[in-house]
Order: sequence, then structure tokens, then C-alpha cells
Amino acid sequence: MEKLTTDKYVIGLTRIALGFVMFWAFIDKMFGLGFATAKENAKINGGKVTFGFLTFGTTESPLADFFANIAGKPGTEFLFLAGLCLIGLALILGIGTRIAGISGALLMMMMWLASLPLSNNPIIDDHIIYAFVFIYFAVYDKVGHYLGLGAKWAEITKNNPVLV
Repeated sequence: MEKLTTDKYVIGLTRIALGFVMFWAFIDKMFGLGFATAKENAKINGGKVTFGFLTFGTTESPLADFFANIAGKPGTEFLFLAGLCLIGLALILGIGTRIAGISGALLMMMMWLASLPLSNNPIIDDHIIYAFVFIYFAVYDKVGHYLGLGAKWAEITKNNPVLV
């Protein structure tokens, strides 16, 4: 077993923390815990959890019509919630970090596009920063090994490196 150095602890803790951010968003949107999602707007209560975010933007965005058209649709709802849940769990556990990293980066880029035009900074917001962290998780081979099940997962999936 590889010795965990300070930098590896930081990588592991960052992975787990970002996984928790994603998984918490799933739990809150699914059950409406009252943090970002009110109970009456929860998916379990018939709410459309993508509708508010995808339609709150201004009509100044060149993609406003696209996002308004997919907001609240069953496929959009399913993909968004499944993405939050699976990306979050994969990062927390340290398994499938390559797929979680790629999926997380794509999700963050879509959310960034839905936020255009940005109000505080014309180019960079938290979605871009998260996307870079997700990309790091996708390209760094052992990110799931540190404080996670990545080493065991790598043994199980050794014939399919895409699943690492």
C-alpha cells in the first residue's frame, strides 16, 4: 500500500468534499430539505428541479431558448439527478473517478452555459473552477486511491481502464 503524504491527503479530501457537494445537491433536490430546494419543490413531491435554474437567466443569453425548452422535462430531470447522485457517490467512494470527472466537468460546463451572461465576472464563475477540478480527477490516475476504494476498484476493473 502506498504511503499517504500530505498532498495525497489533500487530493483525497478534495475528492470526497466535491463528491459530498454533488451528492448533497442530489439529496436536497430529491427530498427538499429546505437548503436550496423547498420541500414543496422537491422531486419526490412532483417538483421540477431543473426548471428554476434553467429558466431564471436573462433572455440576453444566446442559449436561453435551448435551456428553457429542456427545463423540467423528464429526461432532463432524470439525467440531472442521476448525474448528481452518481458523480457524488463515485467521488466519495473513490471509484470510477475518470468517468465521474468527465461527467462532472460536462455538467459544470452545461450549468455555466445556462448561467450566461454571468453577473459577477464576465468569464469565470464557480462552475468553471469545479470543471477544472473534475478534469483533474479525470486525468490523474490514482485520485481514487487516496482515502478511497480506488486501489481495490482498479483491481476489479483492470481489464477496462475506462472504469478506473
